[in-house]
Amino acid sequence: MLLIYLTSCRKSNSSIYCDTVLVLRLCCKFSFTVLRTPWREITWGGNSDALQYLKEFQPHNEEATHIRVLLYGPVGVGKSSFINSVNNVLQGRMTNEALASATTSDQSFTKIYKTHKIKKESRGNYYPFVFNDIMGLEDGDGRGVRADDIKLALEGHVMDGYKFNPVSSLCDGDHGYNSSPSISDRVHVLVCIYSANAPQMRSSVLQKMKEIREAASELGIPQLAILTHIDAACGETEKNLKNVYKSKHLKKKMGDFSSSLGIPMNCILPLKNYSDEIQLNPDVDTLILNALKLMIDFGDDYADKL
Repeated sequence: MLLIYLTSCRKSNSSIYCDTVLVLRLCCKFSFTVLRTPWREITWGGNSDALQYLKEFQPHNEEATHIRVLLYGPVGVGKSSFINSVNNVLQGRMTNEALASATTSDQSFTKIYKTHKIKKESRGNYYPFVFNDIMGLEDGDGRGVRADDIKLALEGHVMDGYKFNPVSSLCDGDHGYNSSPSISDRVHVLVCIYSANAPQMRSSVLQKMKEIREAASELGIPQLAILTHIDAACGETEKNLKNVYKSKHLKKKMGDFSSSLGIPMNCILPLKNYSDEIQLNPDVDTLILNALKLMIDFGDDYADKL
């Protein structure tokens, strides 16, 4: 609120009298928490083009039956919810492909290494990209998925259905170890999932994440990051999702995350998973589709070199 006053003075005998009158009241709608213009450009409302691109997508490497996306990150950041959200968008309705926990427990809900396929419109057909959701990274030794197991998964050595053991890593000869992985068994893009609303990351969890990033870098696997819960982290984004790239708070969160883990800003994508909705939202879909398309393109480029 901006108030403008006018003061007039008059002299009477030896005294001076002043009158102050409110002449203008302005309501200022500018918020100090959002930028005037977005710092990253995004096309809102182009969902049909993105959906068509994904429907027509096929890996360039004919030996690869699909692009494999591996999701990793701390417990409770929305890995399973992201898979469900992608499935919602591609199916055009609400789904529940990957069982997700609604609690904020510090222990991982996902225990099994499972490949999630997404059905196409025609019966028996699937999109040529799959997701693997793994046990969350937890603070301390003997808890959560082991970094060594994720490294094995990157190379395709972990079989579908393997139950993670927080105490010991998978070894050659163990049940669940794939000794001869194909191109399709390997991971083609590694995606870190992290919550924009999470407290400061524990040092032991951060160290595990850095080890996984280094292992992927040695293999040449491209990497992206998804920042979830942007509505809970920023009130302006909760009111209007299109403020995502105007939010100063979210930009700082992304910058801090980039600095701590070493993932470039242009490889960090903020979005909102479907959680309490019972109908699709085109703005939610836009952010999910932008992230999904980038994952598939990065993974396809890598698979084409194998």
